[in-house]
Amino acid sequence: MSFRLIRALVAAALALPLLAACGGGGKDSVVVYNAQHEELIDAVAKAFTKKTGIKVELRNASDLELANQLVTEGKRSPADVFLTENSPAMALVQSKGLFDTLDAATLDRIPAAFRPADGSWVGFAARSTVLVYNKDQVKQSDLPASLMDLAKPAWKGKVSFSPTGADFQAIVAGVLALKGEAATKAWLEGLKANGKTYDGNNVVLKSVNNGDVATGIVYHYYWYRDQEEAGDNSDDSALHFFGKQDPGAFLSVSGAGVLKNGKHQADARTFVDYLTSEAGQKIIADSYALEYTLNPAVQLGRSVPPLASLQAPPVGISDLDSQKVIELMQDANLL
Repeated sequence: MSFRLIRALVAAALALPLLAACGGGGKDSVVVYNAQHEELIDAVAKAFTKKTGIKVELRNASDLELANQLVTEGKRSPADVFLTENSPAMALVQSKGLFDTLDAATLDRIPAAFRPADGSWVGFAARSTVLVYNKDQVKQSDLPASLMDLAKPAWKGKVSFSPTGADFQAIVAGVLALKGEAATKAWLEGLKANGKTYDGNNVVLKSVNNGDVATGIVYHYYWYRDQEEAGDNSDDSALHFFGKQDPGAFLSVSGAGVLKNGKHQADARTFVDYLTSEAGQKIIADSYALEYTLNPAVQLGRSVPPLASLQAPPVGISDLDSQKVIELMQDANLL
C-alpha cells in the first residue's frame, strides 16, 4: 500500500468524529447557528424535518460568540440561519449587512414591535425581565418602583444578578436604549456597589429562594419553570413585574434570520417561516422553556401572565448596542 493512500485513509478516519459531531449534517442540510436553548430548537428542528424532509444541522453556542463568529467569517460562513436568545446579537449581525430580507408572509405573522423595520430578521420568542424576591425578606409594599432604584444605597447588599450572561447584558442594552449612556453607567456602578454576582440565573434564583440575598434580576421563565418542575428553588420566592414601561419590564426578543450568503436559501427561509408559524410556535408554547410566543395566534398560557399585560417599554430591537454594553460593564468592573 502506498504512503499516499495510507495518509488519505488516516485523514478520512480522523475526520469521522468531526462529521459525527455535526449531528449528521452536510451539504444537504440547513446549517443553523443556534444560541437559543438547544433542547427547544432541537425539538423544533425535528418537527420541521418530519414535516418537510429538510435536514437541519444545529451548531450551538452563545449569542455573542456566534454573532462575532458570523462577522469574522463573513461570506465564508457555512451558516444558513442564525437564532439567538437575545436581540443584541441579531442587531450586531444586522449592522454588518449579513442578513437577507425575509419573506413578507413570514414577517407578517409577528407584530412589528418584535422585528426590525427592514425585515432582515424576525422575533420568534421573548422573555420578560423580572425581580425575584425572597418573601421572608422583602414585603410587597417595599418592592422598588423601578429597576433603576436597585442602584440606590437603600438596596445595598440586597440585590443579585449574573453579569457574565447574555440575559443580563441584554437587560443592560435595554436600559442603555431607554435611559442613555450616563444613566446606564451610574446604574451599573450602583449595582456593582450594592449587588452580589453569581454565575448563571438559576444560581441567582436558588440564592434568593434560600435567603442568601433578598432579590435577583432574572427573566420570568426561570421561576415559572422551577414551579412547574417541583418548586425546590422557587417556593420561598415570588416575582415582581415592574410594568409601566419601566426598564425593569424590558422584553428581550429571540431572533431568527437568514444569512445572505447561505448556500441553502430556500430551505433556510422555509425553516424560519416554520419557526414563526402556528405549528412552530405551538412547539415553543408546549415546551419546557416557558418563553413567550410572538405569533398572536398561539398563546403561552400555563399560569404565566399574558404578554399583553406586561406593559413593556418600547425599545427598537435593532438599536440594542451589545458592544457599548460590554464597554460600560467593563468600566464598572462587572466583566
